Amino acid sequence: MGTAKHRTPITMKINSPQLQLILTPELRILENYFKSNNFQLRIAGGAVRDLLMGMTPADVDFATDATPEQMKEIFMRENVRIFNKKGEEHGTVSCRINDKENFEITTLRVDILCDGRRAEVEFTTDWQLDANRRDLTINSLFLDTDGTVIDYFGGINDINLRRVVFVGNARQRIQEDYLRILRYFRFFGRVALSCDAHDESTLQAIIENKDGLDSVSGERIWSELKKICVGRLGGEVVTIMLEKCHLSSLLGLPPHCEKRLAEFRKIYDSNIDRFVQPMTLISSLFSNLDDLNVFHLRCKLSNIERLLSQFIIEKRDEMMKTDRSSKNRQFPEKMTLDRRTKVLELAKYCMVNNAVLEELDNWHIPEFPVNGKDLLNFISSGPIMSEVLTTLFIIWRKVFYS
Repeated sequence: MGTAKHRTPITMKINSPQLQLILTPELRILENYFKSNNFQLRIAGGAVRDLLMGMTPADVDFATDATPEQMKEIFMRENVRIFNKKGEEHGTVSCRINDKENFEITTLRVDILCDGRRAEVEFTTDWQLDANRRDLTINSLFLDTDGTVIDYFGGINDINLRRVVFVGNARQRIQEDYLRILRYFRFFGRVALSCDAHDESTLQAIIENKDGLDSVSGERIWSELKKICVGRLGGEVVTIMLEKCHLSSLLGLPPHCEKRLAEFRKIYDSNIDRFVQPMTLISSLFSNLDDLNVFHLRCKLSNIERLLSQFIIEKRDEMMKTDRSSKNRQFPEKMTLDRRTKVLELAKYCMVNNAVLEELDNWHIPEFPVNGKDLLNFISSGPIMSEVLTTLFIIWRKVFYS
Protein backbone atom coordinates (compact mmCIF):
# COMPACT_ATOMS: atom_id res chain seq x y z
CA MET A 1 0.00 0.00 0.00
CA GLY A 2 2.97 2.29 0.41
CA THR A 3 5.07 0.83 -2.41
CA ALA A 4 3.90 2.85 -5.42
CA LYS A 5 6.59 3.35 -8.05
CA HIS A 6 7.91 6.90 -8.02
CA ARG A 7 6.17 9.13 -10.56
CA THR A 8 6.88 12.61 -11.82
CA PRO A 9 3.62 14.47 -11.23
CA ILE A 10 1.76 16.35 -13.93
CA THR A 11 1.31 20.02 -12.98
CA MET A 12 -0.86 22.84 -14.23
CA LYS A 13 -1.70 26.35 -13.10
CA ILE A 14 -5.18 27.63 -12.28
CA ASN A 15 -6.32 31.09 -11.28
CA SER A 16 -10.08 31.06 -11.00
CA PRO A 17 -12.47 33.29 -9.04
CA GLN A 18 -13.34 30.24 -6.93
CA LEU A 19 -9.68 29.81 -5.96
CA GLN A 20 -9.37 33.48 -5.02
CA LEU A 21 -12.26 33.04 -2.57
CA ILE A 22 -10.24 30.38 -0.76
CA LEU A 23 -7.00 32.39 -0.61
CA THR A 24 -8.00 34.49 2.38
CA PRO A 25 -5.61 36.60 4.48
CA GLU A 26 -5.97 33.96 7.20
CA LEU A 27 -4.82 31.21 4.84
CA ARG A 28 -1.81 33.31 3.88
CA ILE A 29 -0.91 33.67 7.54
CA LEU A 30 -1.28 29.92 8.06
CA GLU A 31 0.86 29.19 5.00
CA ASN A 32 3.62 31.46 6.28
CA TYR A 33 3.74 29.56 9.57
CA PHE A 34 4.49 26.35 7.66
CA LYS A 35 6.94 27.91 5.17
CA SER A 36 8.96 29.60 7.89
CA ASN A 37 9.42 26.20 9.50
CA ASN A 38 10.38 24.48 6.21
CA PHE A 39 7.11 22.59 5.80
CA GLN A 40 4.69 22.53 2.88
CA LEU A 41 0.95 23.23 3.05
CA ARG A 42 -1.35 22.26 0.18
CA ILE A 43 -5.06 22.08 -0.52
CA ALA A 44 -5.99 18.41 -0.94
CA GLY A 45 -8.61 16.12 -2.42
CA GLY A 46 -12.17 17.13 -3.17
CA ALA A 47 -11.62 20.87 -3.04
CA VAL A 48 -9.07 20.62 -5.87
CA ARG A 49 -11.49 18.50 -7.88
CA ASP A 50 -14.27 21.05 -7.43
CA LEU A 51 -12.04 23.95 -8.41
CA LEU A 52 -11.02 22.18 -11.63
CA MET A 53 -14.71 21.68 -12.39
CA GLY A 54 -15.38 25.40 -11.92
CA MET A 55 -17.21 24.90 -8.63
CA THR A 56 -16.75 26.57 -5.26
CA PRO A 57 -15.79 23.86 -2.73
CA ALA A 58 -18.11 23.43 0.23
CA ASP A 59 -15.17 22.29 2.36
CA VAL A 60 -11.43 22.79 1.99
CA ASP A 61 -9.03 20.23 3.45
CA PHE A 62 -5.31 20.80 3.77
CA ALA A 63 -2.37 18.40 3.79
CA THR A 64 1.17 18.90 5.08
CA ASP A 65 4.45 17.06 5.51
CA ALA A 66 4.59 18.25 9.13
CA THR A 67 3.55 15.76 11.81
CA PRO A 68 0.74 16.61 14.25
CA GLU A 69 3.31 17.23 17.00
CA GLN A 70 5.29 19.57 14.75
CA MET A 71 2.11 21.46 13.84
CA LYS A 72 1.14 21.84 17.48
CA GLU A 73 4.59 23.16 18.34
CA ILE A 74 4.30 25.78 15.59
CA PHE A 75 0.80 26.84 16.64
CA MET A 76 1.68 27.05 20.33
CA ARG A 77 4.72 29.16 19.50
CA GLU A 78 2.56 31.50 17.38
CA ASN A 79 -0.29 31.58 19.94
CA VAL A 80 -2.71 29.98 17.48
CA ARG A 81 -5.79 28.41 19.00
CA ILE A 82 -6.04 24.61 18.56
CA PHE A 83 -9.36 22.79 18.96
CA ASN A 84 -11.03 19.41 18.30
CA LYS A 85 -8.08 17.46 19.66
CA LYS A 86 -9.74 14.11 18.88
CA GLY A 87 -8.72 14.55 15.25
CA GLU A 88 -5.06 14.35 16.21
CA GLU A 89 -5.39 10.55 16.54
CA HIS A 90 -5.88 10.44 12.77
CA GLY A 91 -3.23 13.02 11.97
CA THR A 92 -5.54 16.05 11.75
CA VAL A 93 -4.92 19.27 13.66
CA SER A 94 -7.65 21.93 13.73
CA CYS A 95 -6.80 25.56 14.34
CA ARG A 96 -8.39 29.02 14.19
CA ILE A 97 -6.56 32.00 12.70
CA ASN A 98 -7.31 35.59 13.78
CA ASP A 99 -10.37 34.28 15.61
CA LYS A 100 -11.99 34.36 12.17
CA GLU A 101 -11.36 31.23 10.09
CA ASN A 102 -10.98 27.55 10.99
CA PHE A 103 -8.60 25.18 9.21
CA GLU A 104 -8.13 21.39 9.31
CA ILE A 105 -4.65 20.22 8.34
CA THR A 106 -3.81 16.52 8.03
CA THR A 107 -0.34 15.00 7.96
CA LEU A 108 0.52 12.97 4.85
CA ARG A 109 -0.21 9.30 5.52
CA VAL A 110 0.36 5.86 4.10
CA ASP A 111 -1.84 2.82 4.82
CA ILE A 112 -0.04 0.03 6.64
CA LEU A 113 -2.91 -2.40 7.28
CA CYS A 114 -6.49 -2.40 5.95
CA ASP A 115 -9.34 -4.71 6.95
CA GLY A 116 -12.02 -3.46 4.55
CA ARG A 117 -13.47 -1.01 7.08
CA ARG A 118 -10.60 1.07 8.45
CA ALA A 119 -6.88 1.46 7.92
CA GLU A 120 -3.86 1.59 10.18
CA VAL A 121 -1.72 4.44 8.96
CA GLU A 122 1.69 5.91 9.54
CA PHE A 123 2.86 9.40 8.73
CA THR A 124 5.04 10.14 5.73
CA THR A 125 6.64 13.11 3.98
CA ASP A 126 5.99 11.61 0.52
CA TRP A 127 3.15 13.37 -1.32
CA GLN A 128 2.83 10.57 -3.87
CA LEU A 129 2.29 7.93 -1.18
CA ASP A 130 -0.53 10.01 0.30
CA ALA A 131 -2.10 10.44 -3.15
CA ASN A 132 -1.76 6.70 -3.73
CA ARG A 133 -3.86 5.84 -0.64
CA ARG A 134 -6.84 7.89 -1.84
CA ASP A 135 -9.84 6.24 -3.47
CA LEU A 136 -10.43 7.93 -6.85
CA THR A 137 -8.03 9.66 -9.22
CA ILE A 138 -10.21 12.78 -9.17
CA ASN A 139 -9.76 12.93 -5.38
CA SER A 140 -5.98 12.39 -5.38
CA LEU A 141 -4.93 15.92 -6.40
CA PHE A 142 -3.04 18.60 -4.45
CA LEU A 143 -2.97 22.34 -5.00
CA ASP A 144 -0.32 24.85 -3.94
CA THR A 145 -1.53 28.28 -2.93
CA ASP A 146 0.17 29.75 -6.01
CA GLY A 147 -2.41 27.86 -8.14
CA THR A 148 -0.21 24.89 -9.12
CA VAL A 149 -2.14 21.60 -9.29
CA ILE A 150 -0.04 18.48 -8.54
CA ASP A 151 -1.34 15.28 -10.13
CA TYR A 152 0.33 11.87 -9.64
CA PHE A 153 -2.39 9.57 -11.02
CA GLY A 154 -4.09 11.25 -13.97
CA GLY A 155 -6.82 13.02 -12.04
CA ILE A 156 -6.65 16.18 -14.17
CA ASN A 157 -7.30 14.21 -17.36
CA ASP A 158 -10.08 12.19 -15.72
CA ILE A 159 -11.80 15.40 -14.59
CA ASN A 160 -11.54 16.79 -18.12
CA LEU A 161 -13.10 13.56 -19.44
CA ARG A 162 -15.58 13.44 -16.54
CA ARG A 163 -14.35 9.89 -15.88
CA VAL A 164 -14.53 8.27 -12.45
CA VAL A 165 -12.00 5.50 -11.77
CA PHE A 166 -10.05 4.24 -8.78
CA VAL A 167 -6.41 5.04 -8.14
CA GLY A 168 -4.39 2.07 -9.37
CA ASN A 169 -5.99 -1.36 -8.97
CA ALA A 170 -9.75 -1.02 -8.42
CA ARG A 171 -10.06 -4.34 -6.59
CA GLN A 172 -7.30 -3.43 -4.15
CA ARG A 173 -8.75 0.03 -3.51
CA ILE A 174 -12.19 -1.48 -2.80
CA GLN A 175 -10.84 -4.22 -0.54
CA GLU A 176 -9.04 -1.59 1.56
CA ASP A 177 -12.41 -0.04 2.43
CA TYR A 178 -15.61 -1.48 0.96
CA LEU A 179 -17.44 1.79 1.51
CA ARG A 180 -15.50 2.99 -1.54
CA ILE A 181 -18.09 1.14 -3.63
CA LEU A 182 -20.70 3.70 -2.56
CA ARG A 183 -18.24 6.58 -2.80
CA TYR A 184 -17.63 5.59 -6.41
CA PHE A 185 -21.34 5.90 -7.18
CA ARG A 186 -21.66 9.19 -5.29
CA PHE A 187 -18.83 10.83 -7.19
CA PHE A 188 -19.97 9.31 -10.48
CA GLY A 189 -23.25 11.18 -10.08
CA ARG A 190 -21.36 14.35 -9.23
CA VAL A 191 -18.81 14.23 -12.07
CA ALA A 192 -19.99 12.10 -15.01
CA LEU A 193 -21.58 13.71 -18.06
CA SER A 194 -24.11 10.92 -18.60
CA CYS A 195 -25.51 7.93 -16.74
CA ASP A 196 -24.00 5.41 -19.19
CA ALA A 197 -20.39 6.61 -18.82
CA HIS A 198 -19.34 3.96 -16.29
CA ASP A 199 -15.97 2.30 -16.72
CA GLU A 200 -16.97 -1.35 -17.22
CA SER A 201 -13.87 -2.77 -15.52
CA THR A 202 -14.66 -0.63 -12.47
CA LEU A 203 -18.23 -1.93 -12.34
CA GLN A 204 -16.92 -5.48 -12.64
CA ALA A 205 -14.55 -4.92 -9.70
CA ILE A 206 -17.51 -3.59 -7.68
CA ILE A 207 -19.68 -6.62 -8.54
CA GLU A 208 -16.89 -9.03 -7.59
CA ASN A 209 -16.31 -7.34 -4.23
CA LYS A 210 -19.84 -6.21 -3.32
CA ASP A 211 -20.25 -8.74 -0.49
CA GLY A 212 -17.65 -6.79 1.46
CA LEU A 213 -20.29 -4.13 2.08
CA ASP A 214 -21.81 -6.55 4.58
CA SER A 215 -18.95 -5.68 6.98
CA VAL A 216 -19.53 -1.92 6.73
CA SER A 217 -21.61 -0.30 9.46
CA GLY A 218 -25.15 0.77 8.65
CA GLU A 219 -24.43 4.33 9.69
CA ARG A 220 -21.65 4.64 7.10
CA ILE A 221 -23.84 2.97 4.45
CA TRP A 222 -26.72 5.37 5.06
CA SER A 223 -24.45 8.42 5.13
CA GLU A 224 -23.32 7.67 1.56
CA LEU A 225 -26.66 6.38 0.27
CA LYS A 226 -28.43 9.59 1.32
CA LYS A 227 -26.05 11.68 -0.76
CA ILE A 228 -26.40 9.37 -3.77
CA CYS A 229 -30.21 9.51 -3.70
CA VAL A 230 -30.50 13.30 -3.73
CA GLY A 231 -27.39 13.91 -5.82
CA ARG A 232 -27.04 14.60 -9.50
CA LEU A 233 -28.08 11.62 -11.72
CA GLY A 234 -29.52 10.02 -8.58
CA GLY A 235 -32.27 8.10 -10.37
CA GLU A 236 -29.91 6.53 -12.89
CA VAL A 237 -27.12 5.87 -10.37
CA VAL A 238 -29.43 4.03 -7.95
CA THR A 239 -30.77 1.99 -10.88
CA ILE A 240 -27.25 0.81 -11.81
CA MET A 241 -26.48 0.02 -8.16
CA LEU A 242 -29.56 -2.17 -7.74
CA GLU A 243 -30.19 -3.64 -11.19
CA LYS A 244 -26.66 -4.20 -12.49
CA CYS A 245 -24.58 -4.48 -9.31
CA HIS A 246 -27.29 -6.15 -7.15
CA LEU A 247 -26.48 -4.20 -3.99
CA SER A 248 -30.01 -4.06 -2.53
CA SER A 249 -29.77 -6.70 0.22
CA LEU A 250 -26.30 -5.47 1.27
CA LEU A 251 -27.76 -1.98 1.84
CA GLY A 252 -30.76 -3.27 3.79
CA LEU A 253 -33.15 -2.67 0.90
CA PRO A 254 -35.82 -5.28 0.08
CA PRO A 255 -34.79 -7.93 -2.47
CA HIS A 256 -37.77 -7.06 -4.67
CA CYS A 257 -37.11 -3.31 -4.70
CA GLU A 258 -35.82 -3.37 -8.31
CA LYS A 259 -39.48 -3.65 -9.32
CA ARG A 260 -40.12 -0.26 -7.71
CA LEU A 261 -37.23 1.58 -9.40
CA ALA A 262 -39.55 3.18 -11.96
CA GLU A 263 -41.41 4.90 -9.12
CA PHE A 264 -38.11 5.96 -7.51
CA ARG A 265 -36.94 7.54 -10.78
CA LYS A 266 -40.29 9.23 -11.38
CA ILE A 267 -40.27 10.85 -7.92
CA TYR A 268 -36.61 11.83 -8.31
CA ASP A 269 -37.27 13.46 -11.71
CA SER A 270 -40.35 15.32 -10.49
CA ASN A 271 -38.32 16.88 -7.66
CA ILE A 272 -35.12 17.56 -9.57
CA ASP A 273 -35.40 21.34 -9.12
CA ARG A 274 -36.40 21.29 -5.45
CA PHE A 275 -34.98 19.73 -2.30
CA VAL A 276 -36.47 16.42 -1.27
CA GLN A 277 -35.52 14.41 1.79
CA PRO A 278 -33.47 11.25 1.01
CA MET A 279 -35.93 9.26 3.12
CA THR A 280 -38.79 10.37 0.86
CA LEU A 281 -37.02 8.92 -2.17
CA ILE A 282 -35.93 5.72 -0.43
CA SER A 283 -39.51 5.14 0.76
CA SER A 284 -40.52 4.55 -2.85
CA LEU A 285 -38.48 1.31 -2.75
CA PHE A 286 -40.50 -0.05 0.19
CA SER A 287 -43.70 -2.01 -0.48
CA ASN A 288 -44.75 -1.98 3.16
CA LEU A 289 -43.70 -1.17 6.71
CA ASP A 290 -41.84 -4.47 7.04
CA ASP A 291 -39.46 -3.32 4.32
CA LEU A 292 -38.89 -0.08 6.23
CA ASN A 293 -38.19 -1.95 9.47
CA VAL A 294 -35.55 -4.15 7.81
CA PHE A 295 -33.86 -1.06 6.33
CA HIS A 296 -33.99 0.65 9.73
CA LEU A 297 -32.26 -2.32 11.38
CA ARG A 298 -29.48 -2.18 8.77
CA CYS A 299 -28.95 1.59 8.50
CA LYS A 300 -29.91 2.81 11.98
CA LEU A 301 -32.27 5.57 10.88
CA SER A 302 -32.99 8.52 13.11
CA ASN A 303 -36.43 8.60 14.70
CA ILE A 304 -37.41 11.51 12.45
CA GLU A 305 -36.37 9.60 9.31
CA ARG A 306 -38.17 6.42 10.34
CA LEU A 307 -41.41 8.22 11.22
CA LEU A 308 -41.32 10.21 7.97
CA SER A 309 -41.03 7.02 5.92
CA GLN A 310 -43.78 5.37 7.95
CA PHE A 311 -46.05 8.36 7.34
CA ILE A 312 -45.40 8.27 3.58
CA ILE A 313 -45.98 4.52 3.29
CA GLU A 314 -49.23 4.72 5.24
CA LYS A 315 -50.63 7.76 3.40
CA ARG A 316 -49.29 7.58 -0.17
CA ASP A 317 -52.01 5.39 -1.70
CA GLU A 318 -54.80 7.56 -0.34
CA MET A 319 -53.00 10.75 -1.39
CA MET A 320 -52.46 9.45 -4.92
CA LYS A 321 -56.23 9.07 -5.30
CA THR A 322 -56.89 12.75 -4.57
CA ASP A 323 -56.82 15.71 -6.94
CA ARG A 324 -53.21 16.80 -6.38
CA SER A 325 -53.44 19.92 -8.54
CA SER A 326 -56.50 21.53 -6.99
CA LYS A 327 -56.74 24.02 -4.18
CA ASN A 328 -59.94 22.22 -3.11
CA ARG A 329 -58.24 18.81 -2.93
CA GLN A 330 -59.11 16.53 -0.02
CA PHE A 331 -56.21 15.40 2.13
CA PRO A 332 -56.17 12.02 3.86
CA GLU A 333 -57.94 12.23 7.18
CA LYS A 334 -55.96 14.06 9.86
CA MET A 335 -52.91 14.28 7.58
CA THR A 336 -52.72 18.04 7.84
CA LEU A 337 -52.66 17.79 11.62
CA ASP A 338 -49.27 16.09 11.46
CA ARG A 339 -46.00 17.90 11.20
CA ARG A 340 -45.67 20.20 8.24
CA THR A 341 -42.46 18.52 7.06
CA LYS A 342 -44.20 15.17 6.72
CA VAL A 343 -47.03 16.70 4.73
CA LEU A 344 -44.66 18.52 2.40
CA GLU A 345 -42.53 15.41 1.83
CA LEU A 346 -45.63 13.33 1.10
CA ALA A 347 -46.70 15.96 -1.41
CA LYS A 348 -43.29 15.75 -3.10
CA TYR A 349 -43.54 11.96 -3.11
CA CYS A 350 -46.92 12.26 -4.82
CA MET A 351 -45.42 14.69 -7.35
CA VAL A 352 -47.69 17.68 -6.74
CA ASN A 353 -46.84 20.85 -8.64
CA ASN A 354 -44.94 23.80 -7.18
CA ALA A 355 -48.05 25.97 -6.77
CA VAL A 356 -49.70 23.38 -4.53
CA LEU A 357 -46.46 22.84 -2.61
CA GLU A 358 -46.17 26.57 -1.95
CA GLU A 359 -49.79 26.70 -0.83
CA LEU A 360 -49.19 23.77 1.52
CA ASP A 361 -46.07 25.38 2.94
CA ASN A 362 -47.91 28.62 3.68
CA TRP A 363 -51.17 27.06 4.82
CA HIS A 364 -52.00 27.08 8.53
CA ILE A 365 -54.39 24.52 9.94
CA PRO A 366 -57.45 26.37 11.28
CA GLU A 367 -58.78 25.61 14.72
CA PHE A 368 -61.87 23.36 14.78
CA PRO A 369 -64.63 25.87 15.64
CA VAL A 370 -66.79 23.52 17.74
CA ASN A 371 -66.13 22.08 21.18
CA GLY A 372 -68.04 20.19 23.83
CA LYS A 373 -69.31 23.32 25.56
CA ASP A 374 -71.09 24.37 22.37
CA LEU A 375 -73.09 21.13 22.42
CA LEU A 376 -73.95 20.84 26.11
CA ASN A 377 -77.37 22.45 25.63
CA PHE A 378 -78.25 19.73 23.12
CA ILE A 379 -76.31 16.59 24.10
CA SER A 380 -75.15 15.15 27.40
CA SER A 381 -71.41 14.64 27.84
CA GLY A 382 -69.96 11.19 27.33
CA PRO A 383 -69.49 8.78 24.40
CA ILE A 384 -72.33 10.35 22.37
CA MET A 385 -70.70 13.77 22.67
CA SER A 386 -67.42 12.33 21.36
CA GLU A 387 -69.14 10.66 18.40
CA VAL A 388 -70.93 13.88 17.45
CA LEU A 389 -67.74 15.94 17.63
CA THR A 390 -65.94 13.38 15.47
CA THR A 391 -68.75 13.46 12.88
CA LEU A 392 -68.76 17.27 12.83
CA PHE A 393 -64.96 17.29 12.39
CA ILE A 394 -65.20 14.94 9.39
CA ILE A 395 -67.89 17.16 7.79
CA TRP A 396 -65.75 20.25 8.46
CA ARG A 397 -62.74 18.57 6.89
CA LYS A 398 -64.74 17.53 3.81
CA VAL A 399 -65.66 21.16 3.11
CA PHE A 400 -61.96 22.03 3.39
CA TYR A 401 -62.07 23.47 6.93
CA SER A 402 -64.56 26.23 6.16
